Order: sequence, then C-alpha cells, then structure tokens
Amino acid sequence: MMRISNRITITSIKQCTLDGDGRQESRSRHCRTSTLNHSDFEAVHRAVDHRNGSILTLSAAVLVMVLAFTSFTVDIGWITLTLAQMHNACDAAALAGATELGQGTGLASAFNAEEIQSLSTYAASSIAAENAAGGLDSTYIDAAQDVRLGQYQWLADEQRWAEVWGAKPYTLIEVAVHRDRGSALDINGNVLDGPLPLFFAPVIGQFDAGLGVVAAAAIMPGGGFRISSESSLRSNILPIALDEVSWNNMLDGVGGDDYEFNAELNQVAESPDGILEVNIYPTGSSALPPGNRGTVDIGSPNNSTSDLKRQILEGINADDMAWFGGELRFDGTPLELNGDTGVSAGIESSLKEVIGQVKAIPLFTSVSGPGNNATYVISRFVGVRVMAVRLTGNPNKRQVTVQPAPYSDATVVKGRTEIRSDSIFTTPALIR
Repeated sequence: MMRISNRITITSIKQCTLDGDGRQESRSRHCRTSTLNHSDFEAVHRAVDHRNGSILTLSAAVLVMVLAFTSFTVDIGWITLTLAQMHNACDAAALAGATELGQGTGLASAFNAEEIQSLSTYAASSIAAENAAGGLDSTYIDAAQDVRLGQYQWLADEQRWAEVWGAKPYTLIEVAVHRDRGSALDINGNVLDGPLPLFFAPVIGQFDAGLGVVAAAAIMPGGGFRISSESSLRSNILPIALDEVSWNNMLDGVGGDDYEFNAELNQVAESPDGILEVNIYPTGSSALPPGNRGTVDIGSPNNSTSDLKRQILEGINADDMAWFGGELRFDGTPLELNGDTGVSAGIESSLKEVIGQVKAIPLFTSVSGPGNNATYVISRFVGVRVMAVRLTGNPNKRQVTVQPAPYSDATVVKGRTEIRSDSIFTTPALIR
C-alpha cells in the first residue's frame, strides 16, 4: 500500500537571510525551503475560497445597484422628455389662444368677450392636440378646467405688471396641460390626461408619475413702434395726425355713422354699423396752423408726396424709423413730429387703395408753427380703419373718414401704460 505523506513542500515560499553585515559580495546567501503540512494547506485554501465568495457577493450587489441606477436614469429621462414635450405643447397652445384676443379689443371689436373666450379656447386646444407628448399622439386640454382669460395690466402706482383674471376685454390667456388626472377618455376609451406610465419604477412600487405644466401669453398695450436697421418689418402708420380733442369727442358719441365694413367681402358700404366715424381731413380746423392739413414727417423732414404715398401704401420702414433711432415712443417723454404741407390730391389715389384697411394714426395735443415748420406734440397712436376718401371737388365735402379699429403688429413695443378702449397692442408673447 502506497503511503501518502501529509507534508507538502512548497518550494516557491522561501525564507532567506544574509550573513554578517549583509554585504552580498562577501557573504553567501542562505535560503531554506519551508514546508507546510496538510492542515496548513487546507487553511490557505479556505481563505482563498472565502475571498472568492466575498467578491461574488460584492459583484452581485454592485450589479443590482448599477441596474437600479440605470432603471432610475431611464425613467427620469422619460419624465424629462415628456415634460419638455408638454411645455412645447402648452407654450404653443397659449400663443395660439392669445392670437385671437386682439379681435376682442377696441370700440370696433369683431367679437364680444364670450365669443373671444370660445375662439381662444378652441385655438389653444386645437394646437395642443397637434403636439405629441409622453407616448400619446396628441396633448389634451380640458376647455372647462385648463384655460382661463383675463388682462395683463400695468399698475402705475406699484410699477409692475399684474395678471387680473376675468377682466375684460381679454388680453391674457393661461393654459395648463395635465398628466395627473386620468379623467378624460377618447372615443376608444384611452386615457388622455392620466399619469405617465414608467418603465422600471414599478419594481419598487412606483407605477407612474403625475405631471403638469402651465404657460401664459398676452397681448400688451403698445407704447411705441420699433424697427431695427436690418429688419424688413413695416409699421402700418398713416402719416396724417388728428387732434386729440376731435378723437375724444368721437369716443364720447359725437360724430356720424355713415359706413360699415363687411369683413366677409372685405368691403366698405355706405350703411351705418353702430360705430361712429371721424374725418381726419381737417378743413378749416382752428386746431391746425395755416397751410397745414395734418400730415406729418415720419422719417426724413424733407418727405415728399412720393414718400407719403409710399408710407400710405407700404407703411413705415427701417429707413424711415432710423431718423428716430429705430424707435418711436409715446409712453415716456413727449414725442414731437415735424409737419408736412397739406393733404393734397396727390395722395388721394393711395388713400383710396387702402380703404377697408386698418392703420395707426398719431393723435396730437398741440401744434406750433406753420407749414413745413409745424411741430406736433404726439400723445399716442390709435388704430383706425379707412372708410372713405375724397380730396377733390367741393372743399366742404373733402374727407378722409376713419372709424376706430383694433390695431396690432410685430413692430408695436410694450408700453407701461393702461389699457384703453383705443389702445394699440403688441403681437402675442409668452409671459411665463
């Protein structure tokens, strides 16, 4: 029978010493081979096995943490993406709703407050529905709960803007988009506003996330006009000024009502429409200096008849506005404009071409000097629709008749001024 020794020689484990003072060149190195018995070897083996087991346990724990973190990242990314999509849909909806608000402003508004609310809400919900978000093909807005209207007002005493809900005419709209209710269903029974389902969070018992965003947009009362030097924008300003007294009298009920505008046909007819008119051709007006019929230079002080005709037909351009540093403001220091000589028959054809169109005209509080030396002090600009023009024939029958009309364009800049019945407005902008 073969006998197995219980002593195992491990030649790779050596203990070495140096003789004497450790100088290797003069002293020989003596090493001896150590031996381990069988029980010692088993102890070493158990230690190695124990270490391997610890590493496996630690690796498994780290793997679980990595998977959990990855799952958490995926769900957070999904929530972030959905919120961004909801914000885009909500912003677009608010701007779409605000686009309708201008039709409800002014004395000659096309729609009353209730109609504007309906139009704005419909526009907001329609645009939202065109935007996908959070795995749904469209974004849902509840007209009864998610939209409200009011005014964006400048509070002069407090020097701040305020959101006044319910105030009319509406100039402000707020839209909310919800993914936290689950109360709306489409015709197929799919939830339109329910919480956002998550991918991995259900493992820890979190099956969805409730989300909600809000946006508000407004049209703001204008305090002037701005056109940058490189811009192709135009301000639809009629270069004919009217005295503020005559305008205010018309607002107070003094004036004729001989014309109406048919929006469907885009035509003016000789028929009353309940909106008073004013003639801005100031024949014999004592409010004007001799030789001047109310035209003003918006641009070069040497404006010719051809300049007036261009501005009537095409509006004020960047070159015209450059004479004022690119901006005409009337909500701060008084705005002064030079006068031009007369409202002549030379611009009659141009004025007739814009009958039915909406323009802005300057109102002046005072004027000094004759003819080309006249200086008008402008208090504000108002929106008008050109209704009738006649600059030839009997002087007593000459007219440039206009009626109040809502005015808004991209060149109007926000002014720190109150909302009036004849305010001009900016185009819609997000305020939050």
